[in-house]
Amino acid sequence: MKYRFHRAVTGEHFDNIVFYENRLPGLGADYLNEFETVMAHICSAPNFYPTIAAPDIHKAGMKRFPFHIIYRVMPAQIFVLAVAHQRRRPAYWMGRST
Repeated sequence: MKYRFHRAVTGEHFDNIVFYENRLPGLGADYLNEFETVMAHICSAPNFYPTIAAPDIHKAGMKRFPFHIIYRVMPAQIFVLAVAHQRRRPAYWMGRST
């Protein structure tokens, strides 16, 4: 299964990469690698992670970085609603379910 981003997620995701790369060279790449690892697991087993809202909205945590990947399982793809910081603005993405 493939995934795609909500239009607002692209900027959030890029900002996270830049933030970590500016903190320490190579850390942005580490963030991106962990994100891709989690997304590969989501795409192979989309219902593995807990459902947090209807319909079919799930949350998967990253281990090294303080983010949750919020996604919706669609018939042919995973729709990423947010790459949300675990402690900041916890429900800001709620209007993105479609």
